[in-house]
Amino acid sequence: MSTSLSSHSLDSAANPLDVIEQIVAANDWAFDRHSESEMAAEAPGRWCDYGLYFNWSHEISAMHFSCAFDMKVPPSQRGALYELLALANEKLWIGHFGLEGDDGMPVFRHSVLLRGAPGASAESLEDMVDIALTECERFFPAFQFVLWGGRTPPDALAAAMLECAGEA
Repeated sequence: MSTSLSSHSLDSAANPLDVIEQIVAANDWAFDRHSESEMAAEAPGRWCDYGLYFNWSHEISAMHFSCAFDMKVPPSQRGALYELLALANEKLWIGHFGLEGDDGMPVFRHSVLLRGAPGASAESLEDMVDIALTECERFFPAFQFVLWGGRTPPDALAAAMLECAGEA
């Protein structure tokens, strides 16, 4: 993520979507605040644009966040992609990958519990979005290798996880 709000004087907000809205606006990403509990945004990535969706539940003091790939998985390839998701999820510390039911769109999901906290800090919410975008960018090639490259999930993950040293 390019713009950090931690240098600005943002106080924690009772509704974390107020802070998320400021983070998204500071990055000049398109967004739509549907209500006090829902917001959608679009963040550009190296491989595709990612659809961000935030849902705040005041009743349980939790925020659900998802970051969707701009990619549809045909039903015939979902079995292989489920295997890839399981392998990728083993490598994550925070959040998890899944597939949206109807259209088979890969999505990174994470929830934050804030019960007893005065609100979410801008830094923690920036980290949440940054981690999601970083993980989506890191695993996007593996999804492509399985869907369009005909690779097996273990091979696709191994190829995508190669750490390059230096520049060509």
